[in-house]
Amino acid sequence: MSLIVGQEYSGFELKEIAEVKEIGSTAYQFIHKKSGAKLLFMENEDDNKVFSITFRTPPNDSTGVPHIVEHSVLCGSRKFPMKEPFVELVKGSLNTYLNAMTFSDKTMYPVASRNDKDFQNLMDVYLDAVFYPVMYDCPEVFMQEGWHYEAESKDSELRYKGVVYNEMKGAFSSPEAILDKEILASLFPDTTYGYESGGDPDVIPELTLEGFLAFHQKYYHPSNSYIYLYGKMDIVEKLSFLDKEYLSAFEAKSIDSTIEEQKLFSEPKYVESYYPASANEDIREKTFLSLNCIVGKAEETETMMALQILEHFLLRTQSAPLKKALIDANIGKDVLSSFADSILQPSFSIIVSGSDVDQVEAFKRVTKETLEKLVREGIDRELIEASINLLEFKLREADFGQSPKGLIYNIKCMDSWLYDANPLLGISYEKPLEHIKSALDNRYFEKLIETRFLNNSHMTLVVLKPKQGLGELRAKEIRTELAAHKAKLSETEIENYIEMTKKLQLRQETPDTPDALATIPLLKLQDIEPKSEQLILEEKNILNTQVLFHPIPTNKIAYLNLYFDAATLPQDLVLYAYLLAELLGKVSTENYEYSSLANEVNSSTGGIAYDVIAFTESHSAEVYYPKFKVKAKALVKKLPNLMKLLSEVLTKSKFDDKKRVKELIAQLKSSLEMYLLRNAQQVVAGRVLSYFSPASRYNEQGLLSFYEFIVDLNKNFESRYAVIQENFAKIMPMLFNKNEMVTSITLDKSDYDIFAKEYPKFLNVLHDIKFTKQEYEFTIDKLNEGLMTSSKIQYVAKGANFNRLGFAFSGSLRVLETILRYDYLWNRIRVQGGAYGAFTQFRRTGNMVFGSYRDPNLAETIDVYNETANYMRNFTVDEREMTKYIIGSMSTLDTPLTPQMKGEVAAECHIRHITQADIQRERDQVLATKQEDIRSLANLIDACMKENYLCVLGGEEKIKENKEIFNSLKQVFN
Repeated sequence: MSLIVGQEYSGFELKEIAEVKEIGSTAYQFIHKKSGAKLLFMENEDDNKVFSITFRTPPNDSTGVPHIVEHSVLCGSRKFPMKEPFVELVKGSLNTYLNAMTFSDKTMYPVASRNDKDFQNLMDVYLDAVFYPVMYDCPEVFMQEGWHYEAESKDSELRYKGVVYNEMKGAFSSPEAILDKEILASLFPDTTYGYESGGDPDVIPELTLEGFLAFHQKYYHPSNSYIYLYGKMDIVEKLSFLDKEYLSAFEAKSIDSTIEEQKLFSEPKYVESYYPASANEDIREKTFLSLNCIVGKAEETETMMALQILEHFLLRTQSAPLKKALIDANIGKDVLSSFADSILQPSFSIIVSGSDVDQVEAFKRVTKETLEKLVREGIDRELIEASINLLEFKLREADFGQSPKGLIYNIKCMDSWLYDANPLLGISYEKPLEHIKSALDNRYFEKLIETRFLNNSHMTLVVLKPKQGLGELRAKEIRTELAAHKAKLSETEIENYIEMTKKLQLRQETPDTPDALATIPLLKLQDIEPKSEQLILEEKNILNTQVLFHPIPTNKIAYLNLYFDAATLPQDLVLYAYLLAELLGKVSTENYEYSSLANEVNSSTGGIAYDVIAFTESHSAEVYYPKFKVKAKALVKKLPNLMKLLSEVLTKSKFDDKKRVKELIAQLKSSLEMYLLRNAQQVVAGRVLSYFSPASRYNEQGLLSFYEFIVDLNKNFESRYAVIQENFAKIMPMLFNKNEMVTSITLDKSDYDIFAKEYPKFLNVLHDIKFTKQEYEFTIDKLNEGLMTSSKIQYVAKGANFNRLGFAFSGSLRVLETILRYDYLWNRIRVQGGAYGAFTQFRRTGNMVFGSYRDPNLAETIDVYNETANYMRNFTVDEREMTKYIIGSMSTLDTPLTPQMKGEVAAECHIRHITQADIQRERDQVLATKQEDIRSLANLIDACMKENYLCVLGGEEKIKENKEIFNSLKQVFN
């Protein structure tokens, strides 16, 4: 059915139709006349359909009310009156995406699914949640998701507790998060962006129940909503559903959610702040310096695209002139950047990490002088063109990993739609991109630097300094505040707190009724495809080298993965292979100075990345295959350039520039410190697995062990530099060697001959020497470490290998993952314990790990893990609930994969000897799982927990309080 502008469809007037060729879509813009809701439909052939409803939600304080409301609306609604409809959906949906997100000025509720019936169910649950939440009649929701005073008895201490409260304590354990907050506060002192929409833990307890409900009542109305639909669907049917079930019940009204512009400063401002460091942490060269400015308005689409390009060539590539100038001047160890373009007045930050306060003036001077020089003398055209090429490649490739394309386009649309501009501005990139290219001869970027930076008075300089004991001091202040508050309370008021705590606990511990659970719509097992998706792989051979070809339409892009055999490396050189992976492409080669090399890579490819990884044998954690992995992509027509660059980097890289190597190691130390805090969940999971799994022990060398190695190299660089050079000279011929090399290439079938013609040129430059495979003897030891940081929360991991204990992997363990994550662990650790989340993983190799993240507890969480087997022995659900768990497990098996990911999965299954039959068997076992299968796994869990391998990364005070749990305590950042 063709739609006509000006016509009404179920109360929706079609206002505009536009083709968006860049994303192969037709855009339809509607307004729902009765309710005032705005709707954008992107029609195309994508079967991974996306729905979202977004509300403009500007905060006027840092209590985190938008964030707490986001959590709370998903805790029961009119049609779906159970405690956690969101969780019930996750358990039993084939969704490809299901989440809710709080931004600085908006709150989004997006879902995606490839199944039509499932998609409709998801829309229904989310719409009912946002418009009719039970939180108005249930104050316990606010207590659980936001914050409350926890009082268990008259004599117990008062404590702050709440999911968002603990989540934000975790978020602000990272100095980068604190820096981001301070930057926005400095640039926007008079508008909504100066507040922390996620919530500042020191301010969250100021939010009242009345303020919380008033926020929802004000902003969660269709007149303040932006509804988005994307993909292949019957839009007339969807409009009818939206009108009949929800929007027709509302009258349009005026809602004051306008985001005010910040009045620009007449002169720059200076701000100093602190972040917590551990008492024993060396705080020299740990200060962040950040120059920040407002650079325009969101609707200036071309300028925002140009600034994205400018950010890359100025600060993010190895040839970046401003980054190089700041590093050469020894201002700090690393140079970072932040371009926030999803706000009304986008901001740009130039950040130096690993610095000191005495570098402030030098930082300002070098930045200003470098920018002035670039304007005066002109920017290297090749540098700009390389960055433009890379952005264009990414735009045309549209590969967003596991995030649905439609969701990313939705976010881009909101960058203008939220501010009453055309929602298609951010995704219609052809015209602005062409204009930027055509304007290069007119000093386009020089003028941009001049107008948006050098002549910009709305600038701030934020200095974020480490302060030892700040976290501990604040924790003591909070205890004192709570004790003082309790001392002022009457006995009746204390009893009220105790009673409220009990009521919350009762709600948390009381299961939903079968009638309530039955309100969540559910697919049938027959709706699920019984056959697993086929691995796409053809085995070929070029010059006696194994080539795995994945014939998949890729829109003329070639995805190339090289898996070099790393099993020949002596054990004492493995860490140097990890270091080599970090340095390749960032140092000069025989024919390219490193900055020219970066330009060439950015001009000719979509990127080249290097990694070291041990792939485990299909069903064994003892047998593994260490590989040095090179991951590259380029347009098929540029395959000759890619082959030339790979040859250059892998066989002709030089490490004789001592200054450059030293800089890179210092940058690596700084970036690893940030990585370890951002990915603490992965760090503790990898660490606990390394206590008993040889393969995991190998892979852990790329995590905390690698950081310790880099700290040592950085500290003793003068004496170690020659050793680095010697070891690289030893390992490069071992690694970049044709023997036992595996090549994976993903591209259109018709383009394979182009690859086959070019590839021998690359193979001929590789070494062809047979080296002896090494036997690695890793110390497998129950270290059970308490890894101490200045964090205010914990990441608690426990693991074991069940194969060694006489148990075997089956698909039922996948279902158990779903049950534990979204039932047992969710209720005990998140809902009752106040952590942000918990998870468990079971692998074919027998490796099992339980983990919690942003967790206020430690010993209590370990107790929950240890009690899992008891929960499983008593596991009893009806057939409908069991079906729900199976369907939820299938959604993780059927995650849509991009062409690049399909090729990579097939190649790595081949390396690990995982067959199509193995994949189908696991799928069959998932679909056939019965509740007695879950109960029968209790012994497996019990045996694993009794092995008692555990690792915790978290606050020093909390870990020391529980020191008897650990075999050793360790400061992460000495």
